[in-house]
Amino acid sequence: MTRTFEGKLEGKVALVSGSGRGIGREIALKLASEGARIVINDLDAAPAEQTVADIMARGGQAVACIGSVTDTDFGERFVKTALDSFGGIDIIVNNAGYTWDNVLQKMSDEQWDAMLAVHMTAPFRILRAASGFIREAAKREAEAGTPVHRKVVNISSTSGVYGNAGQANYAAAKAGINGLTKAMAKEWGRYKVNVNSVAFGLIMTRLTQPLTAGEASVDIGGRTIAVGVQPERLKAAESTIPLGRGGTPEEAAGAVYMFCIPESNYVSGQVLVCGGGRP
Repeated sequence: MTRTFEGKLEGKVALVSGSGRGIGREIALKLASEGARIVINDLDAAPAEQTVADIMARGGQAVACIGSVTDTDFGERFVKTALDSFGGIDIIVNNAGYTWDNVLQKMSDEQWDAMLAVHMTAPFRILRAASGFIREAAKREAEAGTPVHRKVVNISSTSGVYGNAGQANYAAAKAGINGLTKAMAKEWGRYKVNVNSVAFGLIMTRLTQPLTAGEASVDIGGRTIAVGVQPERLKAAESTIPLGRGGTPEEAAGAVYMFCIPESNYVSGQVLVCGGGRP
C-alpha cells in the first residue's frame, strides 16, 4: 500500500485519550495525517477500532487501548500499549471527558467527583505513568547530543477559563487542568517537554447537538448522562461568537496540532482558547 501519511510528525508516537469519536477522533486523524503513529482510546471498542481502521486504511499506523481513563490502572496500560507497540512516546493528548451539568445547590457529590476524576485525576495518572520513560529518554538523548522535544497537550474549556453557570464541577476541573499544565511545563522543561492546554469554546459534537426531540444521552461507566443543548440556547450561544458559529471538530483538532509540531518547540505553559473569538 502506498503511504499517504507523511509530514511534520513523521515517526512520532502519539497517545490520544477519548479518540474513538468527536474531537478526539479528529485529533488522532490529524496527527496521523502528519505521520504520527497513534494509540487510540475509547470507552467502547467499536469506535476505537473504527478509528484505528480508518488510519490504517490510509497507510498510517494505530492501535487501540480500550477502557475508561478513570480506571486506576489505565495510565499504566495506555503507556505500556505505546511502548509495546511503537517503542516510544512523543506526544500525549489528554482529551477524554464529558460534562454532567447542574446548578450548585442540586449538584451531587457523584457529579462533582466524576468531573474531577475524568478531567484532572486521569490526565495526572497518564502523565505520571509516562514520566519514567520521558526522564530516561531525555537523559539518553542529552548524553548523545540528540535532544528531542516532546509534547503534552491537555484539553481544557472556556468554562475553565471564564466559568459557566451550571458547570461548577466541569469549570473547576478544567481550571485545574490548566494549573496542572503550568506546573508540568516547569517540571518537565528540563526534559524538553512542551506542556500546553487548549481551551475549547462551543465545538459542535454529539455533546453539543441540538435537542430536537427529547433528551439525548450517553452511557458513561453505567451512568446515563443527558447530552445536547436546547436549540434556543445553542442559537443564543452562537450569536455571541464573533465568527458567528460553533467550531467543527476538525478546527478543534487544528488547535491541538499547533502545539504538537516543531514550530511550537519554544512555547510551553500556555492556555490557547479555541472559541471563535468569544470571550
